[in-house]
Amino acid sequence: MRKLRIGGALAGIAIAALALTACNSGTPGASPSEEGDTGGDEETSSTPWEVATDVSIEGSPTFDAITERGSVKVGVKEDQPGLGYLDPTTGERTGFDVDIARWIAASLGYDEDQIEFTAIPSANREQAIVNGDIDYYVGTYSITDKRKEQISFAGPYFITGQGLLVAADNEDIEGPDDLAGKNVCSATGSTSIQRIKDEYPDATTTEFDTYSQCVEQLKSGQVDAVTTDEAILIGYAAQDPDNLKVVGDVFSEERYGVGIQKGDTAFVEFVNTMFTDGGDTWDAIFENNLGAAGVEGEQPDVDPVD
Repeated sequence: MRKLRIGGALAGIAIAALALTACNSGTPGASPSEEGDTGGDEETSSTPWEVATDVSIEGSPTFDAITERGSVKVGVKEDQPGLGYLDPTTGERTGFDVDIARWIAASLGYDEDQIEFTAIPSANREQAIVNGDIDYYVGTYSITDKRKEQISFAGPYFITGQGLLVAADNEDIEGPDDLAGKNVCSATGSTSIQRIKDEYPDATTTEFDTYSQCVEQLKSGQVDAVTTDEAILIGYAAQDPDNLKVVGDVFSEERYGVGIQKGDTAFVEFVNTMFTDGGDTWDAIFENNLGAAGVEGEQPDVDPVD
């Protein structure tokens, strides 16, 4: 198995701040960087994927809906530097998860101008997929048995673990065992906040729709720590290393998957095959978005289709 591990979370963090928030992923399919027969102008793009042609997925209601519409609707996060981030000034959307979403769209035959991105809070992800509001969701979406009761997952495409973000001058919290009597913030509906409630009941919990709201609460002293996947926390610390730091070791394994309509096995198999056959593309996407952040990445094997 090729597996991702988080190491040296704050190593090179000044460089990471630039890499996580300012990398330009370009337009999917504008230039092929791997062998293939399709693609666009070789001189204007550095994207590591191509826009496919003549794609067909038999027996996939998701693909049928995309084909009838002529565009792809993708659910994402937009407040997670390095993973899913929307620059409020430039309107540029960047991050590892966002590029994974673009890669899937390109493999289906759709370019950047045919993708409709929608930011969806953690608590609303399953319902958005069930309702058909989006075709698939890519945004630090941990694969869990509970979620699989409502939707299907392709992947995993990324493995990380839960961590803690605290104020840079905080010397009291070095790991989850120090959370008794502390106020810990995370996103409503996330696996992270549920783990704190279940495994560290002496902590007080605060919940918001987005992790960025928790970070603002941390900076203002309203909460003592923010918890979610360490890969996300690294991005926030990289943005503001004078005031924020990641502490301790990870205390879970989070396996990110692509959320898909339940029972659409054909679409799941299509995406899984893309991941399995696209190791070079995965490596390039990872390096472009997270390579400078002290994170060592290896692509994980996908799960067997249920």
